[in-house]
Amino acid sequence: MPPPRADLSAFATALAARLPGDWTSEYHRHAAYEDQFPIIDRLWDIGHVDYIVSQYVLVHDAVLYGPDDQALYIADRPLRPRQFVVAPLEPHGDTIKPHHFVGVEEPNGIAVPNDPARAAAQLVQRLLPRYEDARRTVRHNAQRQPEPPHRKGPPQVAQVVTLTQYKDGALGAPYESVPPEAHTTLYLYGFQYLPHQAAFLLPSAYGEAGRALRVYAMAQELAARGIGVNLRHAAPSTSPALSTAPRKAAHAHHR
Repeated sequence: MPPPRADLSAFATALAARLPGDWTSEYHRHAAYEDQFPIIDRLWDIGHVDYIVSQYVLVHDAVLYGPDDQALYIADRPLRPRQFVVAPLEPHGDTIKPHHFVGVEEPNGIAVPNDPARAAAQLVQRLLPRYEDARRTVRHNAQRQPEPPHRKGPPQVAQVVTLTQYKDGALGAPYESVPPEAHTTLYLYGFQYLPHQAAFLLPSAYGEAGRALRVYAMAQELAARGIGVNLRHAAPSTSPALSTAPRKAAHAHHR
């Protein structure tokens, strides 16, 4: 016969009394599975404690509240009646936002014996230092960057090359729409001028990957010179498709 499981409420109260500083215990019994979600949503763990709370229905748990807004979550360890799991909860407040946790390593929780004195010693040695380091980093991030680092829009430019993906697979731009300052760059990255189509076109012979690399490199160079690059699809058309290949080699020349 398996040993009886230790009482979680009594254990949490005894553990709080043995941790350094002023700690209090708050015990919760859950009438429904969903009742455990509000607390575990703040769980600062990606290890076995997170696995337990996501895979098992927990009829109860407890939270220890300590100095400087510290909070530790306690739950039964399934299949181990002589153990509990303890994990830190994420700090929260008006000044703490999701981006403050980016790059911060989770302090994670640990399994502890049902002996409050031994459990307190393990928390002091193994968990609380990691927890404090992580909390310190989050607070530092909140001071350094209070608001999310939203990406800014692109600067306005006077000149733009608008490449069009035509329905026949051709990629290019009408000659008259390309700023003269961009002509040399287009030639450099493989665009050809086809007089009979009055357009710069990138030959399909380069393949999809090859064309993508050339367009990206071209856009980088033009952007460095203050010329923007757009990519659009052609409007639907019922006219016959035109070939992207020049009829004669002499047609692929600089105008």
